[in-house]
Amino acid sequence: MMVRLGNTQIGLTRYLGLWSTVVVVFAVQEFMRDTLTGHTWSAFDYLRWSMIQWYTWAALAPLVFRLAVRFPIQPPLRVSGLGAQLVASANVTFLALVIGALVSTVFEPSGFVEQLRFFVNQHAAMGLFTYWALFAIQRAMQFHEEKTHREVEASRLASELAQSRLQVLKTQLQPHFLFNTLHAIATLLHEDTLSAEDMLLRLSDLLRAFLEDYDGEEISLRRELVLLDLYLGIQRTRFKDRLTTQIYVSPDTLDCAVPSLILQPIVENAISHGISERVGVDCIEVESRREGDSLCIDVRNRNSTLEDGAASASGHGIGLSNTELRLRELYGSVAQVRLEMIWPQGVVCRLRLPFREIGEVDDAPEVASA
Repeated sequence: MMVRLGNTQIGLTRYLGLWSTVVVVFAVQEFMRDTLTGHTWSAFDYLRWSMIQWYTWAALAPLVFRLAVRFPIQPPLRVSGLGAQLVASANVTFLALVIGALVSTVFEPSGFVEQLRFFVNQHAAMGLFTYWALFAIQRAMQFHEEKTHREVEASRLASELAQSRLQVLKTQLQPHFLFNTLHAIATLLHEDTLSAEDMLLRLSDLLRAFLEDYDGEEISLRRELVLLDLYLGIQRTRFKDRLTTQIYVSPDTLDCAVPSLILQPIVENAISHGISERVGVDCIEVESRREGDSLCIDVRNRNSTLEDGAASASGHGIGLSNTELRLRELYGSVAQVRLEMIWPQGVVCRLRLPFREIGEVDDAPEVASA
């Protein structure tokens, strides 16, 4: 059974337990006060008097809470709300005194009028204080509920904003790649029909992955590498013998969570700054490993260079800049993206993500590890 206090519900047993504590505290206080005067009554009498007084307020507390909800006092202070509460406090307090006097006549030899006069003299001030204390408790609980609701709503809006920003960032990764691929397919249609058809099929699978709505923006590294292989297959067909790829995957990282389609813009950036701008051949290497609580992914190319001071992703293409923003939205400062030179020539993009395995039903093909 529940007791309703305004917008809050509390179990009857707990509710009576709280008021019973008040009964005992005030019974002990009255006994100690009478002890100082040298005239005391039995323990049962003190408990009985305290029970009549405070269990009456326990019965009236839900009414006080309803009145506090109906006539709140809040900034800006309104005379109507304050006046209504002043009248309510006087009436409810008088009602508590009348109830107490009626119950006391059952145990005391005096009549109702004498008991009412006694209760007014002894408990009127405490009754008013009790009403306003209950009013203050209701307002505090109301403010706490409103604050919690605002925090939950703010969290929901922040989450929706983050998801929207992530979606925008993901859509910005695609246009250049899509344009270049379609241009390459159009060229191959007159030179190599089979290669053009293979590119078109891979592009179809990759675009379906782009449009798929992954829950939580994360997938397993295993699935991410399958999607990356579709992209690399398109690029290998496009650049033919000039481009080779190598994937080195530590088996214990295959089920680790990564942002969906996080590697494609990094590899695209490596190709655009490497073989697309320079003569000769290039090799794209992707390596994953675990280092403590971090998942480390390196994307290397052997035919590009870094400008002096370009040690971060910013300023090195929209793909890497958006990748950095995505990681910041998802993981905060825990994730890192860095660009470094490698010997004797080339550039490596190093990703550092929190190591966390993700549980998903993945029917994608197995990725070979080396």
